[in-house]
Amino acid sequence: MPTRSVPPATASSSGPAEDESQSRSIAAVERAMDVLLYFGRTDQPDLGVTEIATALGLTKAAVHRILTALRSRELITVDPATRRYALGHAAVALGRAYLARTDVRAMAAPELKHLSERTHETATLSLRRGDTRLYVDQVVPDQELRLEVSLGIPFPLNAGASSKAFLAFLPDFEVEAYLSRHPLAAVTDRTITDAAKLRKDLAAIRKRGYATSLGERQAGAASVAAPIFDHDGRVVAVISLAGPALRFKPESDQEGVNDLLQAAARISAQLGHTR
Repeated sequence: MPTRSVPPATASSSGPAEDESQSRSIAAVERAMDVLLYFGRTDQPDLGVTEIATALGLTKAAVHRILTALRSRELITVDPATRRYALGHAAVALGRAYLARTDVRAMAAPELKHLSERTHETATLSLRRGDTRLYVDQVVPDQELRLEVSLGIPFPLNAGASSKAFLAFLPDFEVEAYLSRHPLAAVTDRTITDAAKLRKDLAAIRKRGYATSLGERQAGAASVAAPIFDHDGRVVAVISLAGPALRFKPESDQEGVNDLLQAAARISAQLGHTR
């Protein structure tokens, strides 16, 4: 009986040549990452090819190839006159995207707990969403008469201490753009609905570093709020203390205000903000 030839079994793993190619590709990616990360570690605003090559133990030719590839994706930019390189728009966008996704709630959680325990009032954290802001966390004191806020409900930026703390620390042109887009609607009979009066209040908030409210968002409630800044000096969140107006008097509780400002400063420092 004639014998039938059996084709060799196909190997499930890649061959040596493919493995070597993959290893080279991974090594090239790692070198590019090393170059990009070096820009983030250095204190210098820009770098030359020789500096990078020396610092990372690479050849100047390899560094130049990597920088060319990074430039093609706008991760790196070059000054044509000096031939020195700096982080590009795409790298900055990545950093901002990371900070935007940084869990500010996790950073603020111990501060909210500390503030509520010290003052026996409600401590809250707010984030901005477009032309509104909303509460995203709170710590409520163990008191029979206390204030609780609704999480996730959007409020206009002119209503209440937390809202005004966002608005006050925006650039003037952004404030004016907001005012042009939105009529100042009343949430309560104490909400500021006059643009001139609001501008004056915002100027005072910027000067002292915090905002106060007496029934502007919720009738019978008082609050004081301070901004949390990121490394670019932008307001990314607001922390506040709030309570029943019959008991909580922010205008006369300087100790509570100082505690709030210190908490805001500690969270801002974690986000890279320096005064």
